Amino acid sequence: MQNLKLPITISPTRSAQRRLVCEGVFNLSEMTRLLAVSEMRGEHVQVSVKFDVDERGLTVMSGTASALVALTCQRCNELFDTELKVDFTFSPAKNEEAAMNIPSYYDVVELNEDGEVNLRELVEEELILMIPLIPRHELKDCPADADSVWGELPEELEQPNPFDVLKQLK
Repeated sequence: MQNLKLPITISPTRSAQRRLVCEGVFNLSEMTRLLAVSEMRGEHVQVSVKFDVDERGLTVMSGTASALVALTCQRCNELFDTELKVDFTFSPAKNEEAAMNIPSYYDVVELNEDGEVNLRELVEEELILMIPLIPRHELKDCPADADSVWGELPEELEQPNPFDVLKQLK
């Protein structure tokens, strides 16, 4: 695939009428929110988006995106490379009222005042959602011990069992 730059904003309605398919890249350096939680390992985010109209007459934009980033392992605090991949399917809505009429099997994306969607922000948000809650190396690749313990556990204190009183009632 050629590294064609994709438009930042696009009209899903006009694109769906033409059954447009966009394949190209966004510069990863321009995705500042993604880079706030990861480090750049590749230059580009590969994106493929298809615009269509479904059987109900709704505009649908579906596609994939992938980017190579580095995350901090929460076990050992070392960086590790990972590829974030996401599949998405959206249906655009002009306002909240229109969004209520979109079936639940589509994610809703709100159109701006020009009837367009910021495609770069949409892809960036989807990639951020793909970051694991607790990023970690694979166990075999992590230099930290899997069973490491920080601090000392207190000795178990001998306390009487509160249910011993019930034994006396027999």
